[in-house]
Amino acid sequence: MPLSRNDKIKLSLLVALWLAVFSPIVPEMVGEWGSHSDNNHGFLVPLVTLYFLWHQKGELSAGEIDCAKWGGVILAASLAIYLVSFAGGAAFPARIAMVASLFGLLWFCLGNAWIRVMAFPVLFLLFMVPVPYSVMSLVSMPLQLIATRLSAWIIQMCAIPVYREGNMLYFVGTQLEVAEACSGIRSIMSLTMLGSIFAYLAPVGWQRRALIVVAAVPIAMTANIIRISGTGILANYFGDRVARGFLHDFSGLAVFAFGLLMLWMIHLLLTRKVSHDRN
Repeated sequence: MPLSRNDKIKLSLLVALWLAVFSPIVPEMVGEWGSHSDNNHGFLVPLVTLYFLWHQKGELSAGEIDCAKWGGVILAASLAIYLVSFAGGAAFPARIAMVASLFGLLWFCLGNAWIRVMAFPVLFLLFMVPVPYSVMSLVSMPLQLIATRLSAWIIQMCAIPVYREGNMLYFVGTQLEVAEACSGIRSIMSLTMLGSIFAYLAPVGWQRRALIVVAAVPIAMTANIIRISGTGILANYFGDRVARGFLHDFSGLAVFAFGLLMLWMIHLLLTRKVSHDRN
């Protein structure tokens, strides 16, 4: 049953009230999107959510409107977490509560049929929440070590002498540092977000959709190791300038394109397999 004019007005007022409640934490979050390259994708996330909701408008209009009490429970719990987090100056749980409260609000007001369609677009907003730097540092350190060790092994397989100490690669005439920014955590975050989009669009079961999302992690790590290895090989022959100049920046784009291509191929493979099984 489509929403009536009065229902749309009431829902718009509730969403506006929700936005007003969380408005104190929005400017700082948007500022983090623009101030750090790891969080630049935050600008795109709300637009992707709006596109998915618009794309599902036909299915939404056919859904039965109901009141779901569990949505109210999530809404109440999220608001409580928000109040405690805001009072304590904890930004991350407050931002998570912002997304969770929207999910609870829509579920409570529109019912089960609508939230089944809206669940992914709304929860996709979680990708706009910047990951705390303490967590990023905790994860990026072991990723740096793994990337450095495997890259050193690949470079040695190319008959190039290299000595590794920590996150440093020492060549005969130069040296290369695998910095925190080269840990691959950025690629993992961006490709996981893209993998979620591919999974949502794939006409397959949840197991295969989960496989697409999980595959983003090893794909991002592999692409990053290839990038570091290639940079090391070039640095051995042409000096460490290649690690700081245009080629370094270009290789970052190439790694992203490689990851995107791999995710698309997995999506295509799983989709074709389902079509073949159905035929």
